[in-house]
Amino acid sequence: MRQVFSILVNNHAGVLSHVSGLFARRGYNIESIAAGPTENPEATRIVIVAFGEEETLEQIAHQLRKLYDVREVEQLQYNRSVTRELVLATVSADADKRTEVLQIANAFGANIVNISDNSVTLEASGNDHKTRILIKALERYGISNMARTGMIALPFDEMTDEWEPLA
Repeated sequence: MRQVFSILVNNHAGVLSHVSGLFARRGYNIESIAAGPTENPEATRIVIVAFGEEETLEQIAHQLRKLYDVREVEQLQYNRSVTRELVLATVSADADKRTEVLQIANAFGANIVNISDNSVTLEASGNDHKTRILIKALERYGISNMARTGMIALPFDEMTDEWEPLA
């Protein structure tokens, strides 16, 4: 099972190390981690995506809540959250292939941030599904360099338990 943890912590040096250290000490693997300031300058939001059995993930949440600088831990459901990730990718694209790469970028709403004689660097943001499909589409041209931010997430505002996503 995949779990997105949204962890609100006190904003000071060493907190990210303590939170990620909990995962390392217990042998839990982190798929992605992103941290940044919130609307409150005294708080930082850390979003961690991890895989594991439901019991293990519940134990992680329980242990996170025990850390001194942790203010709040939310276990977000993917279909009840807004999620985004930023991808920067440099793709091989000589004159013959450049139009195709630019069409793919356009179809995914990606921005071109650099063009050279033999490559195109683009930036794209979206949910996990969108970014994975974009990367898959670009792989056939050859991705020479790539950086991904990791997922950031917030729960949908005012969603009731009875809410069901549209099919």
